[in-house]
Amino acid sequence: MQQSSQTEQETNSQSSPAEAPASPGLWKLFTVALRLGLTSFGGPAAHLGYFRQEYVVRRRWIDERTYADLVALCQFLPGPASSQVGMGIGLLRGGIAGALTAWLGFTLPSVLALTLFAFAVQGGAAASSPWLHGLKLVAVAVVAQAVIGMGAKLAGAGPLPAGLFGLWAFRSGGAQQEAPASLHIPVSRRAGAVSLGLFFVLLIGLPWLRTAVDNPSLALFDIMYRAGSLVFGGGHVVLPLLDRELVPGGWMNSETFLAGYGAAQAVPGPLFTFASYLGAAAMGWQGAVVATLAIFLPAFLLILGALPFWADLRTSPRAQGALAGINAAVVGILLAAWYQPIWMTAVLRPADFAAAALLYGMLEFWKLPPWVVVIAGALLGSGLGYLPGA
Repeated sequence: MQQSSQTEQETNSQSSPAEAPASPGLWKLFTVALRLGLTSFGGPAAHLGYFRQEYVVRRRWIDERTYADLVALCQFLPGPASSQVGMGIGLLRGGIAGALTAWLGFTLPSVLALTLFAFAVQGGAAASSPWLHGLKLVAVAVVAQAVIGMGAKLAGAGPLPAGLFGLWAFRSGGAQQEAPASLHIPVSRRAGAVSLGLFFVLLIGLPWLRTAVDNPSLALFDIMYRAGSLVFGGGHVVLPLLDRELVPGGWMNSETFLAGYGAAQAVPGPLFTFASYLGAAAMGWQGAVVATLAIFLPAFLLILGALPFWADLRTSPRAQGALAGINAAVVGILLAAWYQPIWMTAVLRPADFAAAALLYGMLEFWKLPPWVVVIAGALLGSGLGYLPGA
């Protein structure tokens, strides 16, 4: 009876976004995002699952449709998609300050961990620890829950073909979809246009300024800003670009670079915080701050610039058609990521499958908080490490 009541409450909350609670305040935004930053293991696909569970299902700060539309928008923007989704939710709930607060809470734990690792650790042995394998199994459960939950509410092809199909379907009258609830974006179109303009000014101007001014911090800022501006597809895609910039350029040797990559797999939060490690390895604490701000700045400028226009586009019938197709593609992207690399690198034997199924049950049926499931996953992984053939 209790579970039925919870399910009914969740369904009603998602179908009635107008009843969502008032703005939670910056401190609440920070603490919720910080908890996600401490427990969100598994990469961007898993992060989207954690975000959906926390922001849509549990707290009802946004409805399912708005969340899916926001994820679809961020798939088209360069940079870390999951971090941009977090910034977008913070922006919707608390304006520009909310976006910065949500980003800071989600990013700070991995920034500190990787910066300290740059000073204290010389190798990446932690990346092969049994407890980390348990966290990969947590990612299997989290992404599976997200795929099932979003797939049930949204309608896989890449985002562009799916969007074009949805646009055609709406033009021909072949698709019927409920109009989305009105959405208040606490940023004007003028501010959005200024943000987009600043994004391009920095992208074009920083390389020129770097050649005119001989300053290591400016050079590092330029490298990281371009990496955050030009990379699509998530954190893993940025690694070869940074390797080409930093290792041949003499910022660090290949061994130091790869050690940080191994450590980045062992911490929660966005993989883009690998830049924090690289900055610390190259220039100490100052380098960590410069690299972190520079690699995430494009994502902030783009989400701030896109959301004021997106709020109007999502109410357009043609845009609704495109977004419907894109949302279907998002589910397909999540499903693909769930299989490769998450499932393929985590579920290696029957015991792994049983552990992943147990973790999924803890999330879906027992409704345990994600941080409890993360701890359970780490303990399960440690226990599995004692099995023969581990």
